[in-house]
Amino acid sequence: MDTTNSPDSIQLETATLGGGCFWCLEAIFKRVPGVHQFGPGYAGGHVKNPTYRQVCEGTTGHAEVIQVTFDPAVLSYEALVDLFWEAHDPTTLNRQGPDSGTQYRSVIYTHNDAQQAIAEASRTRAAARFTDPIVTEILPLDTFYPAEDYHQDYYDRNPTAGYCVYVIQPKIEKLTAKGKIG
Repeated sequence: MDTTNSPDSIQLETATLGGGCFWCLEAIFKRVPGVHQFGPGYAGGHVKNPTYRQVCEGTTGHAEVIQVTFDPAVLSYEALVDLFWEAHDPTTLNRQGPDSGTQYRSVIYTHNDAQQAIAEASRTRAAARFTDPIVTEILPLDTFYPAEDYHQDYYDRNPTAGYCVYVIQPKIEKLTAKGKIG
């Protein structure tokens, strides 16, 4: 299990999730109580240290993902994964809204066997809420590569950009109205 000791001796865990453009998931999960750190990056591919351009070409095998460090005493991994199903459409293969390609696939990269079991059980429960089958992959994480600096905290640094206004903001508003994020 990935844990980190903070100065306050809090045992933190890490989750890695892909649900389309990493800007969307980062903007959502940073607003969740219990999340301590977050950041976009790439996982699941065969090229070491890929660039955004390489990943967007669809030839590296990577997915755009976020990595979230959270306090399981405040936010369980199960609750985090349950929110993941609401934060994107897990029934569309290699597509989220205007974004298409394997780099936008729905995927949960697990950090240990416990996360694997929790994610699989959560997917089974979530399937009842969707008409179409869930296509989300659940795989062990091999390597996470942080995205370039200009992708970090993209939504909050660019709130008037078209993608932020028309794609990310409605997701944040929906989840805020449901009381899922703050």
